[in-house]
Amino acid sequence: MTRINITDNRKEEIPKNWSITELGALLVQITNGLTTKQSKEPPGIPVTRIETISYGTVDLSRVRYITDIDEDKKEKFLLRRGDILFSHINSDFHLGKTAIVTTNRPLLHGMNLLLLRTDHSCLDSYYLHYLCNYYRFAGKFVEIAQHAVNQSSLNQKKIKSLNIPLAPLNEQKRIVAEIEKQFSRLDEAVDNLKRVKANLHRYKASVLKAAVEGRLTEEWMAAHPDVEPAEKLLERILAERRKKWEEAELAKMKKAGKEPKDGKWKKKYKEPEMADQIDMEMPDGWVSATVKQLAERVQYGSSSKTNEDSVGIPLLRMGNIFEGKLLLDKLKYLPESHDEFPELLLEPDDLLFNRTNSPELVGKTAVYKGNPSPCSFASYLIRARFINGVDPNFISYFINSNYGRKWIKSVVSQQVGQANVNGTKLQALSVPLPPYIEQCRIVSNVENKFSIIDGIEKEVDRNLIRADRLRQSILKKAFSGKLLV
Repeated sequence: MTRINITDNRKEEIPKNWSITELGALLVQITNGLTTKQSKEPPGIPVTRIETISYGTVDLSRVRYITDIDEDKKEKFLLRRGDILFSHINSDFHLGKTAIVTTNRPLLHGMNLLLLRTDHSCLDSYYLHYLCNYYRFAGKFVEIAQHAVNQSSLNQKKIKSLNIPLAPLNEQKRIVAEIEKQFSRLDEAVDNLKRVKANLHRYKASVLKAAVEGRLTEEWMAAHPDVEPAEKLLERILAERRKKWEEAELAKMKKAGKEPKDGKWKKKYKEPEMADQIDMEMPDGWVSATVKQLAERVQYGSSSKTNEDSVGIPLLRMGNIFEGKLLLDKLKYLPESHDEFPELLLEPDDLLFNRTNSPELVGKTAVYKGNPSPCSFASYLIRARFINGVDPNFISYFINSNYGRKWIKSVVSQQVGQANVNGTKLQALSVPLPPYIEQCRIVSNVENKFSIIDGIEKEVDRNLIRADRLRQSILKKAFSGKLLV
C-alpha cells in the first residue's frame, strides 16, 4: 500500500494499483469566472455565482443574467455538462464547495468560482467532486488557503499542485456509484430526522396554543370549581400595583426632603386602562388584562458599551433568547461599578422581551430564572417585572404563541432591515389572566411536555451529527480504497 498525505498530521493508505498524481495533470482546463456586468432578471444567458452552488448541484433559480457578450467570450466561459464549479473564495466552512454541471442548457461560468474541467479519459468528474468534499470537511483546503478577514482563498497554483489518490478509471466509477448508493440511504435517514424535528416544532407551537387557551387544565378545573376566579385576582393585583406606586413616590419625596402634609399626592396615580378584548375564547374564570396592569416595572436595558471581561456583570442580549429560553453563551459584560447598577440588575422571574430584531424574530421572549447572578440586560430588550399573582412564564407563553406572534405583526414598526415593538406597545398588550393556581398548573404542564420534546430534539440532533460523521467516514474509506468489497 502507498501512503498519501491528506493533511500535515495524517496519512492514508491507498491500494497498490492506485497512483498519487498532481491534480493539475488531470485537468484540461482550470479558469476563473466571468466578471461582466450582470442582471438579476432575464432576458440573457444565465451565469453562475457562489449562491448557485447548492448541495453539490447548480441551483438555476439563483443565477444572474448577461445580455451583452461577444461570441468569443461566450464560448470561453460556456460551461459543459460534467464541469465542476469550485468555490475558491469563501468563508472557511464553505471554502472548496463544489457543484457538478448537469444541464446542457447555455450556462456561463461566473465570478468567485473556478471551473475544473477534468480529462475524462483518466479522471471522472464525480470522483473529483466527492474527493473535494472529503478534503473540504477534513480541513485540507483551509490548511493551504490564504486567510483574510471573514474569508479565505485558494489560487489556481495551489489547487493544481494538490496530490490526489487516483484510482483506475473503471474503479473510480464504481467508487462513485457506491458513494451515491450509501449517501442515498443516509439522505433518506437525514430527511426523516429533519421531518421529526419539524414536527416537534409544530407540536411545541400546539402546546403553547393549548396552554394559553386553557385546554391543558380543563379537566383539573372541572374537578375544582371553587378556585377563586381571576377577576378577584386582578382586583388584588391592581390594589398591589397602586400600593407599590405610593411606596415608591413616598420614598422619592422623603429622599428629596419633602414630607407630604396630606394624602393629596396620591391622586396623581393613574389607573391603567382596561384591557381590550382578546381575539380568543377564554375559559370561565379567566379575565383579560394588559401588561401595564400586571407589571410593577417595565423598562429598557443598558445601551452602554460592553466588553468580554468575565470578571464584570454579564449582560443578556437579544441573541441570548432562543425559542422561549435563555442561552447563556457568548455573554458580554459591564464593570461591577457601572453607574446603571443596581437599577438594571435582573431579579428572578423578570420577563425579557426582544423589542428590536429582524421581522421574524422581534418579540421573542424568555424569563430570567436567576442564573447567572448578578446579571443585567441590553437596550434591545425590555424587562417586565410582574406583581405577585402573575406567573411570568405564562405571559411568556402567550407572547411566544401564535396569538402573540399575530399581535406583534399588528403593532410592529418597520425600519431598514429591522422591526421594532416599543415598551408602550408592550404595556398595552392584552393577555389572558387565569386564576393564579391554574397559571402554576399550566406552567408545570408545559414544562413537563417541553422537557420531553427537548429530550427528543437532542437525540435527533445527535443523530444528525452522527450522519455528518458517517458521510465523512464513507468518503474517507472511498479515497483510501476501502469502500468497495
